[in-house]
Amino acid sequence: MGELLLTVVLPLAGIAIPMGAFVWEFVFVGRKRLGWRVQMDTPVTGEAESGHAGALRQLRQTAAGGERNLQDLSVVLVRIENNGATTIDAADYVTGQNGRGGLHLHFPQRRVIGMAVTELSNPGLAVCFEPDSGFGHRELTNQSVGVIDLPKVPLNRSDHYKILATLERTAGAGDYPEPTMQGVVTGGGIAKTRGRSGVSLLMLGLTGFLVTVIAAMAVVDIVESDAPIGCATGRLTVVGSTAWKRVVEDAGDLYERTCPGSDLDYAFGGSEPGMSRVTDERGRDGTLLAIGDAPNGPDFPGLVQRPLALSLFSVVVHPSARVTDLSVEEIRDLFLGKVTNWQAVGGADLPVRVVNRYAGSGTRWNFETRLLEGGQPPEPSVTCNELQRDGGPGRCQTGSTGEQLGEVAELPGAIGYGEYADAADRAGVVGVTIGGVSASRDAAVDETYPFWGVEYAFSYGDFAADSIGASFVRFLLQEAGQDVIRHYGNQPCAELADPSRCYPQR
Repeated sequence: MGELLLTVVLPLAGIAIPMGAFVWEFVFVGRKRLGWRVQMDTPVTGEAESGHAGALRQLRQTAAGGERNLQDLSVVLVRIENNGATTIDAADYVTGQNGRGGLHLHFPQRRVIGMAVTELSNPGLAVCFEPDSGFGHRELTNQSVGVIDLPKVPLNRSDHYKILATLERTAGAGDYPEPTMQGVVTGGGIAKTRGRSGVSLLMLGLTGFLVTVIAAMAVVDIVESDAPIGCATGRLTVVGSTAWKRVVEDAGDLYERTCPGSDLDYAFGGSEPGMSRVTDERGRDGTLLAIGDAPNGPDFPGLVQRPLALSLFSVVVHPSARVTDLSVEEIRDLFLGKVTNWQAVGGADLPVRVVNRYAGSGTRWNFETRLLEGGQPPEPSVTCNELQRDGGPGRCQTGSTGEQLGEVAELPGAIGYGEYADAADRAGVVGVTIGGVSASRDAAVDETYPFWGVEYAFSYGDFAADSIGASFVRFLLQEAGQDVIRHYGNQPCAELADPSRCYPQR
Protein backbone atom coordinates (compact mmCIF):
# COMPACT_ATOMS: atom_id res chain seq x y z
CA MET A 1 0.00 0.00 0.00
CA GLY A 2 2.84 2.38 0.89
CA GLU A 3 4.63 1.64 -2.38
CA LEU A 4 1.42 2.29 -4.31
CA LEU A 5 1.06 5.61 -2.52
CA LEU A 6 4.62 6.68 -3.35
CA THR A 7 4.73 5.41 -6.92
CA VAL A 8 1.17 6.07 -8.12
CA VAL A 9 -1.06 8.15 -5.87
CA LEU A 10 1.33 10.95 -4.93
CA PRO A 11 2.74 11.43 -8.48
CA LEU A 12 -0.79 11.45 -9.86
CA ALA A 13 -1.83 13.95 -7.21
CA GLY A 14 1.23 16.03 -8.04
CA ILE A 15 0.03 16.17 -11.65
CA ALA A 16 -3.72 16.43 -10.99
CA ILE A 17 -3.60 19.21 -8.41
CA PRO A 18 -1.56 21.72 -10.44
CA MET A 19 -3.46 20.87 -13.60
CA GLY A 20 -6.75 21.33 -11.76
CA ALA A 21 -5.52 24.66 -10.44
CA PHE A 22 -4.51 25.65 -13.94
CA VAL A 23 -7.92 24.73 -15.39
CA TRP A 24 -9.71 26.66 -12.64
CA GLU A 25 -7.44 29.71 -12.85
CA PHE A 26 -7.09 30.08 -16.60
CA VAL A 27 -10.15 28.37 -18.11
CA PHE A 28 -12.93 29.20 -15.67
CA VAL A 29 -11.59 32.32 -13.93
CA GLY A 30 -9.05 33.93 -16.26
CA ARG A 31 -9.78 32.65 -19.74
CA LYS A 32 -9.02 36.04 -21.32
CA ARG A 33 -6.93 38.24 -19.05
CA LEU A 34 -4.45 41.04 -19.65
CA GLY A 35 -1.95 41.61 -16.85
CA TRP A 36 0.32 44.53 -16.14
CA ARG A 37 2.91 45.30 -13.49
CA VAL A 38 5.41 47.99 -12.61
CA GLN A 39 8.87 46.44 -12.67
CA MET A 40 10.71 49.64 -11.83
CA ASP A 41 9.66 53.05 -10.50
CA THR A 42 12.66 54.96 -9.25
CA PRO A 43 13.60 58.64 -8.92
CA VAL A 44 16.47 60.11 -10.95
CA THR A 45 18.53 61.92 -8.34
CA GLY A 46 21.77 62.67 -10.18
CA GLU A 47 24.37 61.49 -12.62
CA ALA A 48 27.74 62.21 -11.03
CA GLU A 49 28.65 58.53 -10.94
CA SER A 50 26.84 57.69 -14.19
CA GLY A 51 28.57 56.18 -17.17
CA HIS A 52 26.57 58.58 -19.33
CA ALA A 53 27.71 62.01 -18.18
CA GLY A 54 25.50 64.79 -19.45
CA ALA A 55 22.39 62.61 -19.85
CA LEU A 56 20.21 64.83 -17.67
CA ARG A 57 21.56 67.93 -19.33
CA GLN A 58 20.65 66.57 -22.76
CA LEU A 59 17.19 65.60 -21.51
CA ARG A 60 16.62 69.17 -20.31
CA GLN A 61 17.91 70.77 -23.52
CA THR A 62 15.29 72.31 -25.83
CA ALA A 63 15.46 72.49 -29.62
CA ALA A 64 16.34 76.18 -29.32
CA GLY A 65 19.42 75.41 -27.21
CA GLY A 66 17.94 76.42 -23.84
CA GLU A 67 17.16 74.20 -20.88
CA ARG A 68 13.86 73.02 -19.49
CA ASN A 69 13.45 73.33 -15.75
CA LEU A 70 12.77 69.65 -15.10
CA GLN A 71 12.19 68.80 -11.44
CA ASP A 72 11.96 65.51 -9.57
CA LEU A 73 12.40 63.08 -12.46
CA SER A 74 11.61 59.38 -12.26
CA VAL A 75 12.00 56.37 -14.52
CA VAL A 76 9.26 53.72 -14.76
CA LEU A 77 9.34 50.32 -16.48
CA VAL A 78 5.95 48.66 -17.03
CA ARG A 79 5.33 45.16 -18.38
CA ILE A 80 2.05 44.39 -20.19
CA GLU A 81 1.35 40.71 -20.79
CA ASN A 82 -1.30 38.20 -21.75
CA ASN A 83 -1.51 36.00 -18.66
CA GLY A 84 -4.82 34.42 -19.58
CA ALA A 85 -5.63 31.22 -21.42
CA THR A 86 -6.58 32.56 -24.85
CA THR A 87 -5.40 35.10 -27.40
CA ILE A 88 -6.31 38.76 -26.91
CA ASP A 89 -7.20 40.26 -30.30
CA ALA A 90 -7.22 43.94 -31.27
CA ALA A 91 -11.02 43.78 -31.43
CA ASP A 92 -11.14 42.74 -27.74
CA TYR A 93 -10.10 46.23 -26.61
CA VAL A 94 -12.87 48.73 -25.91
CA THR A 95 -11.73 52.17 -27.09
CA GLY A 96 -12.91 55.75 -26.98
CA GLN A 97 -14.26 57.75 -29.88
CA ASN A 98 -10.87 58.02 -31.58
CA GLY A 99 -10.90 54.24 -32.00
CA ARG A 100 -7.13 53.91 -31.52
CA GLY A 101 -5.70 53.58 -28.05
CA GLY A 102 -6.57 50.35 -26.28
CA LEU A 103 -5.17 50.95 -22.77
CA HIS A 104 -4.38 54.06 -20.77
CA LEU A 105 -1.65 54.04 -18.12
CA HIS A 106 -2.18 56.85 -15.58
CA PHE A 107 0.53 58.44 -13.41
CA PRO A 108 -1.03 60.73 -10.78
CA GLN A 109 1.02 63.83 -9.87
CA ARG A 110 3.44 63.21 -12.75
CA ARG A 111 3.68 64.07 -16.45
CA VAL A 112 5.31 61.93 -19.14
CA ILE A 113 8.26 63.60 -20.89
CA GLY A 114 9.59 60.64 -22.87
CA MET A 115 8.93 56.95 -23.48
CA ALA A 116 10.03 53.98 -25.55
CA VAL A 117 9.17 50.32 -26.18
CA THR A 118 12.10 48.39 -24.68
CA GLU A 119 11.18 44.74 -25.09
CA LEU A 120 8.90 42.70 -27.36
CA SER A 121 8.41 38.99 -26.73
CA ASN A 122 7.66 38.67 -30.44
CA PRO A 123 9.49 41.00 -32.91
CA GLY A 124 6.33 41.07 -35.01
CA LEU A 125 4.62 43.17 -32.34
CA ALA A 126 6.70 46.16 -33.49
CA VAL A 127 4.13 46.94 -36.21
CA CYS A 128 1.59 47.72 -33.47
CA PHE A 129 3.63 50.78 -32.39
CA GLU A 130 3.94 52.47 -35.76
CA PRO A 131 2.63 56.04 -36.31
CA ASP A 132 -1.18 56.40 -36.05
CA SER A 133 -1.35 53.29 -33.86
CA GLY A 134 -2.59 55.37 -30.92
CA PHE A 135 0.73 55.02 -29.07
CA GLY A 136 1.53 58.33 -27.38
CA HIS A 137 1.38 60.33 -24.20
CA ARG A 138 -0.61 63.30 -22.89
CA GLU A 139 -1.62 64.96 -19.66
CA LEU A 140 -4.94 65.37 -17.87
CA THR A 141 -4.01 68.88 -16.84
CA ASN A 142 -7.01 69.55 -14.61
CA GLN A 143 -6.22 66.40 -12.65
CA SER A 144 -2.39 66.57 -12.78
CA VAL A 145 -2.24 63.07 -14.28
CA GLY A 146 0.21 61.97 -16.98
CA VAL A 147 -1.19 59.38 -19.40
CA ILE A 148 0.48 56.88 -21.74
CA ASP A 149 -1.94 55.70 -24.42
CA LEU A 150 -1.12 52.14 -25.50
CA PRO A 151 -2.26 50.73 -28.87
CA LYS A 152 -4.54 47.75 -29.34
CA VAL A 153 -1.79 45.12 -29.34
CA PRO A 154 -2.92 41.55 -30.16
CA LEU A 155 -1.22 39.19 -27.73
CA ASN A 156 -0.94 35.44 -27.91
CA ARG A 157 -0.75 33.53 -24.65
CA SER A 158 2.29 34.68 -22.64
CA ASP A 159 3.15 37.44 -25.13
CA HIS A 160 4.32 40.66 -23.53
CA TYR A 161 5.89 44.02 -24.17
CA LYS A 162 7.54 46.63 -21.94
CA ILE A 163 7.29 50.42 -21.84
CA LEU A 164 10.08 52.56 -20.36
CA ALA A 165 9.02 56.11 -19.48
CA THR A 166 10.66 59.20 -18.00
CA LEU A 167 8.34 61.32 -15.87
CA GLU A 168 8.44 64.62 -14.01
CA ARG A 169 6.55 65.34 -10.78
CA THR A 170 3.82 67.97 -11.20
CA ALA A 171 2.25 67.89 -7.73
CA GLY A 172 2.65 66.45 -4.25
CA ALA A 173 5.74 65.29 -2.43
CA GLY A 174 7.21 62.12 -0.96
CA ASP A 175 6.45 58.74 -2.55
CA TYR A 176 4.73 58.78 -5.91
CA PRO A 177 1.08 57.58 -6.03
CA GLU A 178 0.69 54.14 -7.59
CA PRO A 179 0.16 54.13 -11.39
CA THR A 180 -3.20 52.80 -12.58
CA MET A 181 -4.34 51.14 -15.79
CA GLN A 182 -7.58 52.18 -17.49
CA GLY A 183 -9.25 50.10 -20.17
CA VAL A 184 -11.63 47.26 -20.92
CA VAL A 185 -10.95 43.83 -22.45
CA THR A 186 -14.19 42.20 -23.55
CA GLY A 187 -14.76 38.64 -22.46
CA GLY A 188 -12.16 39.00 -19.73
CA GLY A 189 -10.43 41.66 -17.69
CA ILE A 190 -7.34 43.65 -16.82
CA ALA A 191 -5.45 42.80 -13.64
CA LYS A 192 -2.35 44.15 -11.93
CA THR A 193 -0.12 41.12 -11.44
CA ARG A 194 2.10 40.48 -8.44
CA GLY A 195 4.43 37.75 -7.23
CA ARG A 196 2.60 34.91 -5.57
CA SER A 197 3.40 33.69 -2.06
CA GLY A 198 2.32 30.97 0.29
CA VAL A 199 3.02 27.93 -1.88
CA SER A 200 3.54 24.95 0.42
CA LEU A 201 6.61 22.78 0.30
CA LEU A 202 4.40 19.75 -0.27
CA MET A 203 2.76 21.35 -3.30
CA LEU A 204 6.15 22.46 -4.56
CA GLY A 205 7.48 18.93 -4.23
CA LEU A 206 4.44 17.42 -5.95
CA THR A 207 4.64 19.79 -8.90
CA GLY A 208 8.43 19.85 -9.24
CA PHE A 209 8.67 16.86 -11.52
CA LEU A 210 5.93 18.13 -13.83
CA VAL A 211 7.44 21.62 -13.98
CA THR A 212 10.88 20.16 -14.73
CA VAL A 213 9.54 18.07 -17.60
CA ILE A 214 7.59 21.00 -19.05
CA ALA A 215 10.56 23.34 -18.66
CA ALA A 216 12.89 20.85 -20.33
CA MET A 217 10.48 20.44 -23.24
CA ALA A 218 10.17 24.24 -23.53
CA VAL A 219 13.94 24.68 -23.56
CA VAL A 220 14.34 22.04 -26.25
CA ASP A 221 11.57 23.64 -28.27
CA ILE A 222 13.12 27.11 -27.95
CA VAL A 223 16.58 25.86 -28.91
CA GLU A 224 15.22 23.98 -31.89
CA SER A 225 12.75 26.58 -33.14
CA ASP A 226 14.04 30.02 -32.08
CA ALA A 227 16.53 30.39 -34.90
CA PRO A 228 14.54 31.11 -38.07
CA ILE A 229 15.27 29.44 -41.38
CA GLY A 230 18.26 31.13 -43.00
CA CYS A 231 20.35 31.69 -39.87
CA ALA A 232 24.01 30.78 -40.08
CA THR A 233 26.72 30.18 -37.51
CA GLY A 234 30.29 31.42 -37.51
CA ARG A 235 32.07 34.78 -37.48
CA LEU A 236 31.41 37.64 -39.89
CA THR A 237 33.57 40.78 -40.10
CA VAL A 238 31.79 43.91 -41.36
CA VAL A 239 33.92 46.78 -42.70
CA GLY A 240 33.27 50.02 -44.58
CA SER A 241 31.06 53.04 -44.02
CA THR A 242 31.44 54.89 -40.72
CA ALA A 243 28.13 56.66 -41.48
CA TRP A 244 26.23 53.41 -41.03
CA LYS A 245 28.24 52.18 -38.05
CA ARG A 246 25.34 52.39 -35.57
CA VAL A 247 22.81 50.97 -38.01
CA VAL A 248 24.92 47.90 -38.75
CA GLU A 249 25.98 47.32 -35.14
CA ASP A 250 22.36 47.45 -33.91
CA ALA A 251 21.25 45.13 -36.70
CA GLY A 252 24.19 42.84 -35.90
CA ASP A 253 23.25 42.66 -32.21
CA LEU A 254 19.69 41.70 -33.20
CA TYR A 255 21.01 39.10 -35.66
CA GLU A 256 23.23 37.51 -32.99
CA ARG A 257 20.25 37.24 -30.62
CA THR A 258 18.08 35.81 -33.39
CA CYS A 259 20.69 33.38 -34.70
CA PRO A 260 22.55 31.58 -31.85
CA GLY A 261 26.10 30.65 -32.77
CA SER A 262 26.70 33.75 -34.90
CA ASP A 263 29.40 36.31 -34.04
CA LEU A 264 29.82 39.68 -35.78
CA ASP A 265 32.96 41.85 -35.62
CA TYR A 266 33.24 45.40 -36.96
CA ALA A 267 36.09 47.45 -38.46
CA PHE A 268 34.56 50.60 -39.93
CA GLY A 269 37.11 52.85 -41.62
CA GLY A 270 35.28 54.34 -44.62
CA SER A 271 33.48 53.04 -47.70
CA GLU A 272 36.45 52.86 -50.09
CA PRO A 273 38.87 51.28 -47.57
CA GLY A 274 36.19 48.70 -46.80
CA MET A 275 35.69 47.83 -50.47
CA SER A 276 39.47 47.66 -50.92
CA ARG A 277 39.81 45.19 -48.05
CA VAL A 278 37.09 42.90 -49.40
CA THR A 279 38.78 43.02 -52.82
CA ASP A 280 42.28 42.39 -51.44
CA GLU A 281 41.20 39.49 -49.23
CA ARG A 282 38.94 37.93 -51.85
CA GLY A 283 36.28 37.25 -49.21
CA ARG A 284 34.45 34.54 -51.14
CA ASP A 285 33.97 32.36 -48.06
CA GLY A 286 31.21 34.65 -46.78
CA THR A 287 33.02 35.87 -43.67
CA LEU A 288 33.88 39.43 -44.85
CA LEU A 289 31.28 42.01 -45.83
CA ALA A 290 31.62 45.71 -46.71
CA ILE A 291 28.99 48.42 -46.24
CA GLY A 292 29.35 51.50 -48.46
CA ASP A 293 27.62 54.83 -49.16
CA ALA A 294 28.49 54.76 -52.88
CA PRO A 295 28.41 52.21 -55.70
CA ASN A 296 31.56 50.24 -56.40
CA GLY A 297 32.37 51.77 -59.80
CA PRO A 298 35.13 50.55 -62.15
CA ASP A 299 37.80 50.44 -59.41
CA PHE A 300 36.24 47.35 -57.80
CA PRO A 301 34.96 45.14 -60.63
CA GLY A 302 35.05 41.98 -58.51
CA LEU A 303 32.55 43.27 -55.96
CA VAL A 304 28.88 42.35 -56.04
CA GLN A 305 26.74 45.19 -54.67
CA ARG A 306 23.31 44.79 -53.11
CA PRO A 307 21.30 47.99 -52.48
CA LEU A 308 19.99 48.18 -48.91
CA ALA A 309 18.34 51.54 -48.34
CA LEU A 310 17.98 55.19 -49.20
CA SER A 311 20.32 56.80 -46.66
CA LEU A 312 19.65 60.25 -45.18
CA PHE A 313 22.40 62.86 -44.59
CA SER A 314 22.57 66.32 -42.99
CA VAL A 315 24.64 69.47 -43.46
CA VAL A 316 25.78 70.73 -40.04
CA VAL A 317 27.35 73.97 -38.79
CA HIS A 318 28.88 75.24 -35.58
CA PRO A 319 26.28 77.27 -33.62
CA SER A 320 28.51 80.35 -33.86
CA ALA A 321 27.76 80.60 -37.60
CA ARG A 322 24.20 81.67 -36.70
CA VAL A 323 22.53 80.09 -39.72
CA THR A 324 19.73 77.54 -39.72
CA ASP A 325 18.95 77.33 -43.45
CA LEU A 326 21.12 77.31 -46.56
CA SER A 327 20.22 76.97 -50.22
CA VAL A 328 22.00 74.43 -52.42
CA GLU A 329 23.76 77.34 -54.15
CA GLU A 330 24.97 78.76 -50.81
CA ILE A 331 26.28 75.35 -49.72
CA ARG A 332 28.10 75.04 -53.03
CA ASP A 333 29.68 78.50 -52.67
CA LEU A 334 30.77 77.76 -49.10
CA PHE A 335 32.49 74.48 -49.98
CA LEU A 336 34.04 75.78 -53.20
CA GLY A 337 35.60 78.71 -51.34
CA LYS A 338 33.54 81.41 -53.06
CA VAL A 339 32.10 82.50 -49.70
CA THR A 340 34.63 82.84 -46.86
CA ASN A 341 32.61 84.77 -44.26
CA TRP A 342 29.24 83.75 -42.82
CA GLN A 343 27.88 87.30 -43.21
CA ALA A 344 27.58 86.67 -46.94
CA VAL A 345 24.83 84.09 -46.29
CA GLY A 346 23.08 85.95 -43.48
CA GLY A 347 25.19 84.62 -40.60
CA ALA A 348 27.70 85.99 -38.14
CA ASP A 349 30.84 88.00 -38.98
CA LEU A 350 32.99 84.88 -38.76
CA PRO A 351 35.35 83.08 -41.18
CA VAL A 352 34.05 79.92 -42.85
CA ARG A 353 35.95 76.72 -41.92
CA VAL A 354 35.12 73.73 -44.15
CA VAL A 355 35.48 70.33 -42.45
CA ASN A 356 35.59 67.56 -45.06
CA ARG A 357 35.86 63.79 -45.15
CA TYR A 358 38.92 62.35 -46.87
CA ALA A 359 38.67 61.35 -50.53
CA GLY A 360 37.29 57.81 -50.77
CA SER A 361 34.55 58.48 -48.26
CA GLY A 362 31.13 57.41 -49.52
CA THR A 363 29.53 60.22 -47.53
CA ARG A 364 31.77 62.77 -49.25
CA TRP A 365 30.96 61.24 -52.64
CA ASN A 366 27.24 61.61 -51.96
CA PHE A 367 27.71 65.18 -50.74
CA GLU A 368 29.64 66.22 -53.83
CA THR A 369 27.27 64.34 -56.16
CA ARG A 370 23.99 65.58 -54.67
CA LEU A 371 24.90 69.15 -53.65
CA LEU A 372 28.08 70.26 -55.43
CA GLU A 373 27.63 68.47 -58.77
CA GLY A 374 31.39 68.03 -58.86
CA GLY A 375 34.58 68.02 -56.81
CA GLN A 376 36.12 70.53 -54.44
CA PRO A 377 39.35 72.59 -54.41
CA PRO A 378 42.53 70.73 -53.40
CA GLU A 379 42.77 70.14 -49.66
CA PRO A 380 45.75 71.82 -47.92
CA SER A 381 47.86 69.82 -45.48
CA VAL A 382 46.31 71.57 -42.48
CA THR A 383 44.76 69.91 -39.45
CA CYS A 384 41.55 71.25 -37.98
CA ASN A 385 43.48 72.30 -34.85
CA GLU A 386 45.92 74.29 -37.00
CA LEU A 387 43.00 75.87 -38.83
CA GLN A 388 41.53 77.04 -35.53
CA ARG A 389 44.84 78.53 -34.40
CA ASP A 390 45.26 80.43 -37.69
CA GLY A 391 42.00 82.30 -37.07
CA GLY A 392 41.06 82.70 -40.72
CA PRO A 393 38.95 80.81 -43.25
CA GLY A 394 40.15 77.48 -44.57
CA ARG A 395 39.49 73.76 -44.82
CA CYS A 396 40.61 70.51 -43.15
CA GLN A 397 39.83 66.80 -43.47
CA THR A 398 38.78 63.97 -41.13
CA GLY A 399 38.69 60.21 -41.38
CA SER A 400 35.24 59.24 -40.11
CA THR A 401 31.71 60.52 -39.55
CA GLY A 402 32.28 60.77 -35.80
CA GLU A 403 35.53 62.68 -36.20
CA GLN A 404 33.98 65.11 -38.69
CA LEU A 405 30.99 65.90 -36.47
CA GLY A 406 33.33 66.28 -33.50
CA GLU A 407 35.55 68.77 -35.35
CA VAL A 408 32.52 70.83 -36.45
CA ALA A 409 31.35 70.94 -32.82
CA GLU A 410 34.77 72.21 -31.64
CA LEU A 411 35.64 74.63 -34.45
CA PRO A 412 33.88 78.06 -34.49
CA GLY A 413 32.58 78.92 -37.96
CA ALA A 414 32.80 75.29 -39.12
CA ILE A 415 30.55 73.57 -41.65
CA GLY A 416 30.45 69.85 -42.44
CA TYR A 417 28.07 66.99 -43.16
CA GLY A 418 27.25 63.52 -41.92
CA GLU A 419 24.76 60.70 -41.55
CA TYR A 420 21.44 62.07 -40.33
CA ALA A 421 20.97 60.06 -37.10
CA ASP A 422 24.57 60.66 -35.97
CA ALA A 423 24.27 64.39 -36.73
CA ALA A 424 20.93 64.66 -34.91
CA ASP A 425 22.40 63.03 -31.80
CA ARG A 426 25.64 65.03 -31.76
CA ALA A 427 25.70 67.89 -29.24
CA GLY A 428 27.36 71.11 -30.35
CA VAL A 429 26.29 71.08 -34.02
CA VAL A 430 23.25 72.54 -35.77
CA GLY A 431 21.62 70.62 -38.62
CA VAL A 432 20.53 73.17 -41.21
CA THR A 433 17.53 72.94 -43.50
CA ILE A 434 18.32 72.98 -47.21
CA GLY A 435 16.21 75.40 -49.17
CA GLY A 436 13.76 75.46 -46.27
CA VAL A 437 13.31 71.66 -46.22
CA SER A 438 14.28 69.68 -43.11
CA ALA A 439 16.12 66.37 -43.31
CA SER A 440 13.53 63.60 -43.10
CA ARG A 441 12.94 60.19 -44.62
CA ASP A 442 9.71 61.31 -46.32
CA ALA A 443 11.37 64.39 -47.83
CA ALA A 444 14.23 62.26 -49.19
CA VAL A 445 11.79 59.72 -50.63
CA ASP A 446 9.77 62.38 -52.47
CA GLU A 447 13.03 64.16 -53.46
CA THR A 448 12.13 67.52 -51.93
CA TYR A 449 15.21 67.10 -49.71
CA PRO A 450 18.33 66.78 -51.88
CA PHE A 451 20.97 65.25 -49.58
CA TRP A 452 20.50 61.49 -49.66
CA GLY A 453 22.39 58.48 -50.93
CA VAL A 454 22.13 54.73 -51.33
CA GLU A 455 23.69 52.29 -48.89
CA TYR A 456 25.09 49.05 -50.32
CA ALA A 457 26.35 45.71 -49.05
CA PHE A 458 29.44 44.44 -50.95
CA SER A 459 30.87 40.96 -51.26
CA TYR A 460 33.68 39.66 -53.44
CA GLY A 461 31.70 37.60 -55.91
CA ASP A 462 28.53 35.89 -54.77
CA PHE A 463 28.38 34.55 -51.23
CA ALA A 464 27.68 30.88 -50.72
CA ALA A 465 23.97 30.59 -49.91
CA ASP A 466 24.62 29.01 -46.50
CA SER A 467 27.38 31.45 -45.45
CA ILE A 468 26.97 33.87 -42.57
CA GLY A 469 27.61 36.79 -44.94
CA ALA A 470 24.69 35.79 -47.18
CA SER A 471 22.52 35.20 -44.11
CA PHE A 472 23.24 38.64 -42.62
CA VAL A 473 22.54 40.41 -45.92
CA ARG A 474 19.19 38.58 -46.15
CA PHE A 475 18.50 39.67 -42.58
CA LEU A 476 19.11 43.33 -43.50
CA LEU A 477 16.71 42.97 -46.43
CA GLN A 478 13.93 41.41 -44.34
CA GLU A 479 11.54 42.76 -41.73
CA ALA A 480 13.73 42.75 -38.61
CA GLY A 481 16.72 44.33 -40.33
CA GLN A 482 14.55 46.89 -42.09
CA ASP A 483 13.02 47.89 -38.75
CA VAL A 484 16.53 48.87 -37.60
CA ILE A 485 17.22 50.70 -40.87
CA ARG A 486 14.01 52.73 -40.55
CA HIS A 487 14.77 53.51 -36.91
CA TYR A 488 17.78 55.59 -38.01
CA GLY A 489 15.77 57.63 -40.55
CA ASN A 490 16.56 55.59 -43.67
CA GLN A 491 14.16 54.03 -46.19
CA PRO A 492 14.64 50.37 -47.27
CA CYS A 493 14.96 50.10 -51.04
CA ALA A 494 12.27 47.41 -51.14
CA GLU A 495 9.71 49.94 -49.84
CA LEU A 496 10.35 52.61 -52.48
CA ALA A 497 7.67 53.25 -55.09
CA ASP A 498 10.53 53.46 -57.60
CA PRO A 499 13.20 50.93 -56.55
CA SER A 500 15.36 51.98 -59.52
CA ARG A 501 16.50 54.95 -57.40
CA CYS A 502 18.67 52.45 -55.52
CA TYR A 503 20.64 51.66 -58.70
CA PRO A 504 22.43 54.95 -59.56
CA GLN A 505 25.47 55.01 -61.80
CA ARG A 506 28.74 56.21 -60.32
